[in-house]
Amino acid sequence: MKQGTQTTDRDVADRSVARDFIQLPRRQVVLTMAGLLLAMFLAALDQTIVSTAMPRIIADLGGFDRYTWVTTAYLVASTVAVPIVGRLTDIYGRKIFFIGGIAVFLVGSVLAGMSGSMNQLIASRAIQGLGGGVIMANSFVAIADLFPPEERGKFQGFLGVVFGMASVIGPTLGGFITDNFSWSWIFLINVPVGLPVLLLIAWLFPKITPEVENRKLDYPGMVTLILAVTPILLALSWGGVQYAWGSPQVVGFLAFGLAMGVAFVVIESRTESPIMPLEIYRNQMVAVALLATFLTGFGMFGAIIFVPLFFQGVLGASATSSGSFLTPMMLGIVFGATLSGQLLSRTGGHYRLQAVIGTGLMVVGAFLISTMNPDTSFVRAVGYIVVLGLGLGATFPTFTLAVQNSVPFRLMGVSTSALQFFRSIGGMLGLAVLGAVMANRFASKLEDLVPETVTTVLPPGQLDAIKDNPQALIDPSAVDRLKAGFAQTGPDGVRMVDTLLGSLKSALAGAISDVFVLSAVVIGLSLVVSLFLHRSGFTMPETGGDKVQSQVPERRA
Repeated sequence: MKQGTQTTDRDVADRSVARDFIQLPRRQVVLTMAGLLLAMFLAALDQTIVSTAMPRIIADLGGFDRYTWVTTAYLVASTVAVPIVGRLTDIYGRKIFFIGGIAVFLVGSVLAGMSGSMNQLIASRAIQGLGGGVIMANSFVAIADLFPPEERGKFQGFLGVVFGMASVIGPTLGGFITDNFSWSWIFLINVPVGLPVLLLIAWLFPKITPEVENRKLDYPGMVTLILAVTPILLALSWGGVQYAWGSPQVVGFLAFGLAMGVAFVVIESRTESPIMPLEIYRNQMVAVALLATFLTGFGMFGAIIFVPLFFQGVLGASATSSGSFLTPMMLGIVFGATLSGQLLSRTGGHYRLQAVIGTGLMVVGAFLISTMNPDTSFVRAVGYIVVLGLGLGATFPTFTLAVQNSVPFRLMGVSTSALQFFRSIGGMLGLAVLGAVMANRFASKLEDLVPETVTTVLPPGQLDAIKDNPQALIDPSAVDRLKAGFAQTGPDGVRMVDTLLGSLKSALAGAISDVFVLSAVVIGLSLVVSLFLHRSGFTMPETGGDKVQSQVPERRA
């Protein structure tokens, strides 16, 4: 805010953003935006599309002990690439990295689709993830290259819509392609879609070379960032799944990653041209938006994983339909992101108000989901996840615009990509923490709910096995095996099976309820953090005021 003749850093940043913008011809902007949205969709889709294809992949390639690595390899590689590429685009421009990212993604897709072993597939997914991370980093930043500050809100909303849609429909689409074609095509389908996008970006994306005095690369910073993020993400993925949380593998990787994180901060504070300038964290808008994004990411990924589990395990939906119940949340995300983006563009950017509304809806949605139980109707459950989706969608453009319109153009790439980085880190931390909470609470509640008359009939160790994996709730063959086992106990066998299944449903519902209570608390923290955003951002242009620079850059590299 201005007081008298005083000018704040944010005012300077706002004017800097406007001065650095270059207006492009409308046709070039429309076609480039179409290519950008398609590239973003493919990169986000491949984060989740493989999940429903994994049983078929394991059947063909083996390697059950590396089940989670196929997804983890992509997520880790893409997460590590985002902050590094974001900064490099500030130095060398975004076009060359966008083209390179799509090319690497397509190469990784071909290699993944042609994999003949699990190790080859994991390596191919890592290559694919690197390309996907570059695409993600450039997509959100590119909005600032294509549109002036007062128009960015509605188009960031479109990106939020695409990201949310791809994340939610990925599992369903993966299952459909695997069932009707082959698991290889969940990767190979990227090629016929991605090649036209690559050509479109190469032809039309503006070649804008930033005016940077120092182009020296921060190799020590890049190396320590990779060595910090990679082991931490791997430890979060392994903990409670492949290794116990207290195992040497998990503890060792976490300790090493944290040590490298400290080294990274020291290096960045002293280097001449840091890969992640620490000055962006001294900007209040950026710091607040990053922290809030980290916290909402925690809740977002938890919802995508645990909502289908509730529908399938507690309400008895099929595996296919349980994934489709995320569609209402996707529609909520679409509506929330679109409405929020439009309001940001039309009202001048009321970041604090819209962030509070968005995170507030997420809190309400998570709390409502936590009240669900085996007697909850499908209609009510769908209504609850729509509320969560509306809030989540509203946060996408709000936090991105809060960052982009408060930093100078020279820091646009690294600041925007930091949002994606923190969302991914928050999501993986959320999955690890919420997964551990669910497993522990399910085991505890099941022990309290199963009657002694049932536990005495169960074979030794079977109840402990069910605690670790409630397969009977989601696998019809497991139910048949239980019924066959209880039938041998006499006439009361069928009744005891029903009692056990009822206890399993109640225990799982209670565990998922606890998960969403924790999610509501964490998202509530993001609401509190959002209160520290500035009330508004850019100043809407006025007639007779300063004009935005209008030039047409060269179209080809």
